[in-house]
Amino acid sequence: MGKEKKLYIGIDLGGTSVKVGLCDEQGSLLAVYEGPTEAEKRAEGVMQNIELYVRELVTREGCAWEQIAGVGAGIPGFLDISAGLVKASPNLGWKDVPVKEILEARLGKEVRIDNDANAAALGEVWSGAAAGIANVVCYTLGTGVGGGIVVKNTLCQGFNGMGGEIGHLNVVPAAEAIICGCGQKGCLETVSSATGIIYMAKEAVIRGEQTSLAHIREISAKDVLDEAKAGDRVALRIVDRAADYLGKSMALLSVVVNPQRFVVGGGVAKAGSFLLERIEGYFREYSLENAKANVDIVPAILGNNAGVVGAAGLHIFG
Repeated sequence: MGKEKKLYIGIDLGGTSVKVGLCDEQGSLLAVYEGPTEAEKRAEGVMQNIELYVRELVTREGCAWEQIAGVGAGIPGFLDISAGLVKASPNLGWKDVPVKEILEARLGKEVRIDNDANAAALGEVWSGAAAGIANVVCYTLGTGVGGGIVVKNTLCQGFNGMGGEIGHLNVVPAAEAIICGCGQKGCLETVSSATGIIYMAKEAVIRGEQTSLAHIREISAKDVLDEAKAGDRVALRIVDRAADYLGKSMALLSVVVNPQRFVVGGGVAKAGSFLLERIEGYFREYSLENAKANVDIVPAILGNNAGVVGAAGLHIFG
């Protein structure tokens, strides 16, 4: 690898594992290294692990340490981005951890941090499904609903890091709303995440509705989507409801940030066109003509590597 080439390190920090990626200036992922988080070692122990993984990756790839132009980290939880502080991360058991300060001291490189969902969105914008597009909204449909908003090639973080928290858009009417993990009622996450889909399926079974889902011991979101594809009426209704509120949320965002493209990723999105076509149908139904003209909805393409690519990209799009 050319010793004059600038390289960037991206860190995707999870509760059980840490993925570290090496990217070039074009956002190409050159190599990855993954190791255990070991959250029980507390923040200092986790930071030590991250340093070891970063240095191992750089050494293994034969890079000069001087080539590393910056390090970025995508972290689950609530952050004070400008201060480089993790205010609270339930997945890691952290509170008020100065990640930027600790990692800069360990690595001797400038460190930038952001929410893990923002980092994943940035990965898709840098070299994924929205490469070359300046105005993008990304959804990650997993256990929750994560999101990231990029306007004029700049990540929308907001004044205290809460920008892009799409999963907590209040879109469900009060009469239908349940309490979200955030403590509020009516959040998109309660109906359009894997957790929300499973909840709706279990409720239908408890009510005694006639559905093939009643024969599944531990219902997963994939089960619901598979049964919907097979034509189960109840499963179809659940998937349709999830798609309805996703489309409605996109319609709301279309008149706030007016993106050219919506990118949808995460485990639930693996249902592919079966889900995306429904989401797009509702988006077009609810949207103003000028806000939906020439706007498309596409699947994410970076998969589990979006987070490390986007974290490295914090130095490009910051």
